[in-house]
Amino acid sequence: MTVLSLRAPGPWQAIQVWADRALLTPRTAVTSQVLGVAAAVVTPLPGGHTAGRAREARWDAMEYDEKLARFRQAHLNPFNKQSGPRQHEQGPGEEAPDITPEEALPELPPGEPEFRCPERVMDLGLSEDHFSRPVGLFLASDVQQLRQAIEECKQVILELPEQSEKQKDAVVRLIHLRLKLQELKDPNEDEPNIRVLLEHRFYKEKSKSVKQTCDKCNTIIWGLIQTWYTCTGCYYRCHSKCLNLISKPCVSSKVSHQAEYELNICPETGLDSQDYRCAECRAPISLRGVPSEARQCDYTGQYYCSHCHWNDLAVIPARVVHNWDFEPRKVSRCSMRYLALMVSRPVLRLREINPLLFNYVEELVEIRKLRQDILLMKPYFITCREAMEARLLLQLQDRQHFVENDEMYSVQDLLDVHAGRLGCSLTEIHTLFAKHIKLDCERCQAKGFVCELCREGDVLFPFDSHTSVCTDCSAVFHRDCYYDNSTTCPKCARLSLRKQSLFQEPGPDVEA
Repeated sequence: MTVLSLRAPGPWQAIQVWADRALLTPRTAVTSQVLGVAAAVVTPLPGGHTAGRAREARWDAMEYDEKLARFRQAHLNPFNKQSGPRQHEQGPGEEAPDITPEEALPELPPGEPEFRCPERVMDLGLSEDHFSRPVGLFLASDVQQLRQAIEECKQVILELPEQSEKQKDAVVRLIHLRLKLQELKDPNEDEPNIRVLLEHRFYKEKSKSVKQTCDKCNTIIWGLIQTWYTCTGCYYRCHSKCLNLISKPCVSSKVSHQAEYELNICPETGLDSQDYRCAECRAPISLRGVPSEARQCDYTGQYYCSHCHWNDLAVIPARVVHNWDFEPRKVSRCSMRYLALMVSRPVLRLREINPLLFNYVEELVEIRKLRQDILLMKPYFITCREAMEARLLLQLQDRQHFVENDEMYSVQDLLDVHAGRLGCSLTEIHTLFAKHIKLDCERCQAKGFVCELCREGDVLFPFDSHTSVCTDCSAVFHRDCYYDNSTTCPKCARLSLRKQSLFQEPGPDVEA
């Protein structure tokens, strides 16, 4: 930085060097000092003392220059990356001289104090870039910019190392961007809450934290950043983008129209009958796994691809009914949903399908006897006001077919029989019903019977274990009395006599 451009020899060179090195001195102070020195040099003095005063001004300027250099050496400029005095400006073809800081400073005259101190690095945070945009910071104000920022963030996630902290931070940023996009989207663009497709009735899910898997593309559904739907009939789950790709109708319609099981054990027909294609999506399959692995469903006997068959396990009804086998086996996704919807439906008539099963499984005999007793208790509850107010029949609300007949069973009933749960729960309900009829309710007690054969003993009820019931008139007797008596039922004989007397007696109009 040259303040004056005078051509005077000698002193002006010292002034220029001093001005170039005075970096820490304010510009106005440097200019005033230089002008003062220049005035002292060029101002003529009376008596011819101009040359002597010029020499004194030169030595004063050089002394000040040396002190300033020592000051700069002790107090480094933090904004200067180089340590040491400022280097002289170079020409385009000149090379920078290799001068150390000690060589650049002039020698101090004897007696002058030394202000040098060891160089020290001043950490003011200048190594960081405080003005560049942070990674992943997207200043998006509209939907279009947010979408572009989301795509950039996705690309960053793919480029970062797997399971690294930076990748996790990028995923968090992506989630926030998707949430922001959902907030800024036009309400007219929001997807509908209900979608009806191939008899599926899809409802848009509100849950954001539940981790699910799409039944169509077999990928994870990220509830925080993705819209997904669930069918209320078959519980089919999928992304919103996969809805239009669904090709299989809802299995709940099949359950409603044709609720029956395949009772043949694994009815396999072979891959050739399927043209070597998946039974659901018709994708090419083979047992060798090329182009896709063929997986057999143990319920239907058909083969499916890996997208339609996830190796889910389920109990096969045909194996239960015929073999009393409850081992889960691999089934397709469609069969899994169908079996899940059918598990509580009473569609199995065991006496017709496999009557020998009651001889093999003793628990089924006990269950059948308890169900028969409950059917005999039902008329008492229907005509009893206290029983209706207490809603005793609701004890069997999960198994309503138990109060309708004793022949139909569901797969869930057979599972509970095998596990021992159904016998215990049904015994407790039977005890509760019998207690109300025989002990708690006087009206129900008044509907009891007295054995007309022996006319002894307590009041009898048709569900007692030591009684027998007449199939014609529903009269109740002691079992021993009923089978030992060779005559007909006394109540049946009395009713027949009453009917005969009504037909034989002439009416009053006939006699007149």
